[in-house]
Amino acid sequence: MGIIRQLPSSVINQIAAGEVVERPASVVKELLENAIDAGASRVEVSVERGGKDLIRVADNGTGMDREDLVLAFQPHATSKLAEAEDLFRIRTLGFRGEALAAIAEVSRVRCQSRTSDAPHGVELSIDAGIAVPIRECAWSQGTMIEVRNLFFNTPVRRTFLKSDSTESGHVAEMFTRIALAHPTVHLTFKSGGKTVYDLQASTGIKERVATFFGKELAESLLWIENRTESIHIWGYVAHPSQSRSTPKGQFLFVGGRYVRDRSLGHALSESYRGLLMVGRLPVAFLFLDIPPEDVDVNVHPTKVEVRFRDGHRIYSQLLASVRQTFLTSDLHSRLQAPPPVGQELTPDRTDSASPASFGLSAAASDKQSVSSWFSSSPTKTFQNFPPAGYAGGRPEPSWAANLPPAPSGPQAPRVFNEFREPDAPAETTSTGKPAASITNVDSEPFTASGLPTHELPPKAIQVHDTYLIAETADGMVVIDQHALHERILYEELKARVMSGGVESQRLLVPETVDLSAADGVELLQRKDVLAQLGLGIEPFGGDTVLVTSVPAMLHHVPADRLVKDLADHFRSSPIAPTADGLLEDVLNMVACKAAVKANQKLSADEIEALLARRHLAANTHHCPHGRPTALTFTKAELERQFGRI
Repeated sequence: MGIIRQLPSSVINQIAAGEVVERPASVVKELLENAIDAGASRVEVSVERGGKDLIRVADNGTGMDREDLVLAFQPHATSKLAEAEDLFRIRTLGFRGEALAAIAEVSRVRCQSRTSDAPHGVELSIDAGIAVPIRECAWSQGTMIEVRNLFFNTPVRRTFLKSDSTESGHVAEMFTRIALAHPTVHLTFKSGGKTVYDLQASTGIKERVATFFGKELAESLLWIENRTESIHIWGYVAHPSQSRSTPKGQFLFVGGRYVRDRSLGHALSESYRGLLMVGRLPVAFLFLDIPPEDVDVNVHPTKVEVRFRDGHRIYSQLLASVRQTFLTSDLHSRLQAPPPVGQELTPDRTDSASPASFGLSAAASDKQSVSSWFSSSPTKTFQNFPPAGYAGGRPEPSWAANLPPAPSGPQAPRVFNEFREPDAPAETTSTGKPAASITNVDSEPFTASGLPTHELPPKAIQVHDTYLIAETADGMVVIDQHALHERILYEELKARVMSGGVESQRLLVPETVDLSAADGVELLQRKDVLAQLGLGIEPFGGDTVLVTSVPAMLHHVPADRLVKDLADHFRSSPIAPTADGLLEDVLNMVACKAAVKANQKLSADEIEALLARRHLAANTHHCPHGRPTALTFTKAELERQFGRI
């Protein structure tokens, strides 16, 4: 007698339940999707003990007659597919025809349903896969399904369920995804007999975002839309200040179905490059309308994973859509102070984006609360290395003649290239540290303050040797001097790389740097990229590399420290996917090292120069590492705090 046997249907259904029904939230997902596929305009979800004891979903959809109800709980029975080719043009949320059979195999199910033309409803009860005869019942149009005692006949599976509150949280999360994907459906969620959500039908998702995630996040959303011949991407992305530490704030929907896709998630993260701090992830609510034949949703029973016929095209379109939105939006952060005691602070907001300036003369369109936006305060410890041939004063860099032409006119003052330690004895600050100086790279006449004669920026004061406070047209702005200068240097470095490379300063005596074998390999593999930034390295045998040149703007940084910091960065960070990505990472690091530091005293002239230079850099609202460069506080907010309005 052979050893191969055919499994009974009950075992097959329990195996299917292991894939489809992971927890109560999985049941809620399947039943909600069935209700929406049935054309329901109103659906009510109720759970007890997180869905362990009861899950009840009632809708006003098309309903089922006696014949349909018999087949609905049979394995692989569905109204959504007729032939194999239909798998390649799926337009419904469900299609596999196995969820109801799997659910009924591991619980006690009761279903009541009625079509619009039927005189009465029909009811079917199933206990662990065993059905009783269908009977007539009183019921309105639509379907109601009750699932009681989930996994009661598979006690091992039930022991793996978490606490009631945890399972309720998973159910609420699943409800949230479907509610966001289908805002035109009136949805109600009850848990433990209490109404948690009662969401009226709406034409947009902003109201639901505010309900689930708060008004502040909803007000920070930026609309994006991009349509090509066959792909339509639309939805909202959040202001960079509304980031999260996990990808749970990213809601991607394809054909009305919530999906997780690494490629789309990566495109979203890349679009926020330079706007978010390390470890933070963007928040987005994006919808992708694509022809059904160009996407495969039959990847996993849960239908959360999908495959695209042309994933690269969708990746590029999403990346371009978000970046274009940022280019036309004001991403400067608003400092939202708490209201005075007894008063409520009502946010002011506008729907139009103002020009992407520092806000010294224009108001931002969104007002966001930002916390922990400056995390470190490094001190100046780098030794000064004057360039060869230095004879005192401020030397003109050899690469000044090769700089790309800077914009001219009253809105484009050309001021400085870098803050650096002075090459000659200079006046010290009240803290005993030498004041930083400004290297001019232009030949235009300058005033005593180091600024072009045609314009002076608004006056500002420095506090805590780290922040600059300046008056704006509608309030005040608090600026992080390091973050702003870092962004300016990053933009200038990038422009030079694009125009032929950063000027370097060759060392009269090349310096050897001892590294670990792994660090040496990492650096030498990237020597061509480093050469674009003015850092020349060569192998010197064993675990030693030879530094032949350094970027001119980093002449004050010891070569061995620069090389070791780069090696640490390469070792601790994943390899960039492209040469451009790697170049940006190194540009970020070089700009950070060259920028004026926190806890560094600046003279009034240097403060004015830094503020004036902001017009020559793009994206001055954030430093390359994603920290805001400034926070704005409107005059109206000040007056609220002092009780004037």
